[in-house]
Amino acid sequence: MSQSDSTFPILPQILADGAERYWQRFQTACEQQAVSEPAISEAMKSSLLRAFALSDFVAENLIKDPAWALQVIDGELQQPGPACYQQWLAPQLSQCGGDERQVQQVLRVARRQQMTLIAWRDLLHIAPIEQTLARLSQFADALVSQALAWAYQLLTTQFGTPMGRQSGQPQPMLVLGMGKLGGGELNFSSDIDLIFAFPENGETQGARRSLDNQQFFTKLGQKLINLLAQSTADGFVYRVDMRLRPFGDSGPLVMSFAALEDYYQEQGREWERYAMVKARILGPRGRYHQELEGLLRPFIYRRYIDFSAIDSLRQMKAMISREVRRRSQLSNIKLGAGGIREIEFIVQVWQLIRGGRMPELQSHGLLETLALLGEHGLLNAADSETLRRAYLFLRRSEQMIQAIGDQQTQMLPDGDVDQLRLAHVLGYASYAQYFDALILHTDAVHEVFASVIGEEEERKEEVDDCYIELWQHDFELGELEGILTECGVAESKSQRLAKLLRDFRLQCQQRSMGNRGRETLSKLMPGLLQRVVQGDSPELLFERVTQVLTKILTRTAYLELLLENPGTLDQLCRLCAASPWIAEQLSRFPILLDELIDPAHLYQPPSPTQYREELREFVLRIPEDDLEQQMEALRQFKQIQQLRIAASDIAGALPLMKVSDHLTALAEALMEQVVGMAWQQMTLRYGLPSGLADNSYAFAVVGYGKMGGIELGYGSDLDLVFLHQAPAGHTQGEKSLTNQQFYLKLGQRIIHLCATRTPSGVLYEIDMRLRPSGASGLMVSHIDAFADYQAKEAWTWEHQALVRSRVVYGDSQLADDFAQVRANVLQRSREQGTLAEDVAKMRAKMYGHLNKGNAELYDLKQDTGGIVDIEFLAQYLVLAYSQQYPALSVWSDNVRIFETLAEEGIVSAELSKQLIAAYCRLRDKNHRLALQQLPGLLPVDGWQALRQQVREAWLSYLPDYLTLSESN
Repeated sequence: MSQSDSTFPILPQILADGAERYWQRFQTACEQQAVSEPAISEAMKSSLLRAFALSDFVAENLIKDPAWALQVIDGELQQPGPACYQQWLAPQLSQCGGDERQVQQVLRVARRQQMTLIAWRDLLHIAPIEQTLARLSQFADALVSQALAWAYQLLTTQFGTPMGRQSGQPQPMLVLGMGKLGGGELNFSSDIDLIFAFPENGETQGARRSLDNQQFFTKLGQKLINLLAQSTADGFVYRVDMRLRPFGDSGPLVMSFAALEDYYQEQGREWERYAMVKARILGPRGRYHQELEGLLRPFIYRRYIDFSAIDSLRQMKAMISREVRRRSQLSNIKLGAGGIREIEFIVQVWQLIRGGRMPELQSHGLLETLALLGEHGLLNAADSETLRRAYLFLRRSEQMIQAIGDQQTQMLPDGDVDQLRLAHVLGYASYAQYFDALILHTDAVHEVFASVIGEEEERKEEVDDCYIELWQHDFELGELEGILTECGVAESKSQRLAKLLRDFRLQCQQRSMGNRGRETLSKLMPGLLQRVVQGDSPELLFERVTQVLTKILTRTAYLELLLENPGTLDQLCRLCAASPWIAEQLSRFPILLDELIDPAHLYQPPSPTQYREELREFVLRIPEDDLEQQMEALRQFKQIQQLRIAASDIAGALPLMKVSDHLTALAEALMEQVVGMAWQQMTLRYGLPSGLADNSYAFAVVGYGKMGGIELGYGSDLDLVFLHQAPAGHTQGEKSLTNQQFYLKLGQRIIHLCATRTPSGVLYEIDMRLRPSGASGLMVSHIDAFADYQAKEAWTWEHQALVRSRVVYGDSQLADDFAQVRANVLQRSREQGTLAEDVAKMRAKMYGHLNKGNAELYDLKQDTGGIVDIEFLAQYLVLAYSQQYPALSVWSDNVRIFETLAEEGIVSAELSKQLIAAYCRLRDKNHRLALQQLPGLLPVDGWQALRQQVREAWLSYLPDYLTLSESN
């Protein structure tokens, strides 16, 4: 395997020094392991030193196994070629018998050796990049297929062979390789995206214990993932990402063909069509391959020419561009402008548009399809060649970046050594030369992308000269006031605005912005001033907008975003004028500025039922093992959606009740994702709790208060209680815990994921004080213990709290059981006099401690005739009458409780309407004050009639708590 030294540029000294250090370690390893070193020619040594210089991963693996390394140096005689990876692996696994640990070791050693060999060939230019990508994919295919075959054999021994109910034939599990694995273009350090499917339902036959096929294949999928992804002393094979499957993490791990077809016909989304273009069934072809391909084809490829794909992909690209800015990945050669993703979009948009009519475009490989696009004239020859060259350049760059240390990244390296390595492998004398070539390629790609996919037209605007002069000249304060007055600012406001403008300019002069940033700001400010002056309260608007600008002065990309998208600047001014809360959010989290680009998107939040799916798509591109990025993504998603809800709220598109519906649905979607993350982390560490049904967590999150009542506001905490339903037992991992300990740690993990502060803040503050026994009680209770506590120990105020409770996430069986426990408690027989006294005493206590009202100011929440009075009255009536009228125990929100009270004749229809109207008016006003960052206190004038109605309703059923408060 020698390589002529003349084909390479001379190693830079810093790389040669690093190679020499590795050489010394290699020689020491040979001595320590008693490896006799054969005669190594100067050419062989040169190749070895070059590999040492260019990749820490290759160097460390060659040093770890010097005997094998010497075989690599001397030739590939004992190494499998790409055509026989399957045959090479199969006998090694068959020798392991049923020993899973030995199988894991064989797979990991094979992975380490073959990845080292593939990297060796790539770094020394023995293999072209196309061959490297193909070998990586073929090897991954073999690892997955052979691991699956071994796991299938193991499980059929235990549970029998899964048989089809209709066909009576043995059923296999088919594995769809997605993304670059499916396209035969796998990265060096890539995750693998998989989807599992089996042909038909039935049950296993041939063993004592029979399972239905769904259970069998779920166990098989779990076993396969464990074989590949579990970290052992030998590392792991691949990180396996299953989030592209139907319903994502919340969906079943494996689905039958019929269920898969139903999903894609009824619920499949455009981004899933895009993902499916590269879907390829792994392993040797079998009898069911064609059936599965035929099932998926109509979803992916339309029979008509589908130009709607262009707009869908344009939206996807815009979303990815926002994500790149959010994650500060502007140097990402995959996701950045002109990067690999744009080339993929160009090719795949034509596949989606024309693939239904042109079956030859239904190929998985990008280069193959790109050539076909040129041949058929869908791209002109020059553009096709431009994209081909750029793709090979970028993929070779990506391979080198990842091969340096076997790290999954597409970011250009920061360190001088790694930058030199990258430049050297691609044939450039310096990183600056490499970077110039990179820019030429990415600019060319982006130009083609814009012509094919298109981007939103930039709207140019005209700015009056007076605003240019106002910003660019350093006027005295008095002069500024005069100019602002001439521009139309009222004299009463020009003095304050002039001072704010002068102070902001001074602040900008003192910041280290760089020439590009100062130039961008200089162009941006006149247009901003023109908008500010035209507002009703220019001094307030300028103060709020510059609060945002102050946070991005050193982040030129965001200044350019506002300059190049005048519509974004319009939205910034509109939202800041409407709400200081929104201005504060934008200043704290400038990533939200990306959401202002598209007003149609900004003012149309998803429906409450869509948040789960939107969140699933949002987190898909984040590696599952990158906890920090996952936590950050959840917080960013919440902020983005809250901004969209607030924008619609301010615009009048969402009434108060709908705002609360949206905020509550958003919290539920985020909680589901958090529980899934926590569950995955816990089971990886401790194994699954014993005694659970397949795909069951036996866990539920119960929402109380505003969460339970579907009444969340923008800054609401979450009042939660955690329940589980697992039997006694232990987890099945190496670090075993009792099931109870597992769920306690799960609860702690959920709180950690929510409450830990990241750069984007906390997700939610979690209040667990409503759990049984309060702060001294267990973090997670078994449903039976919870029921026993509620029946025997809970106080009246805890039963009041139970009125506003519901399961917001959890297994259906546990949710049903909780609903039954709740109904049983609420429907208990109670002595109404004692109940009324208990409720009034608790209200008196809250009034004494929390009310901020006085003779002049009305506390909308805690004062007499306020929100809490109405809530307590609803809770009292539910507890007093649910035994006689069980329908009262169904709902957890106050509006429907009062409606049910009227339907059952407990209160009059007129009183029900009055209390609902009062409740909604109070909440709406409190909500508006919160958006203006004002306390919930208003002059008492104007509220007397409402307060009197509420107080009269209270006194019709409950003692006067004011007298109780005074007596206390």
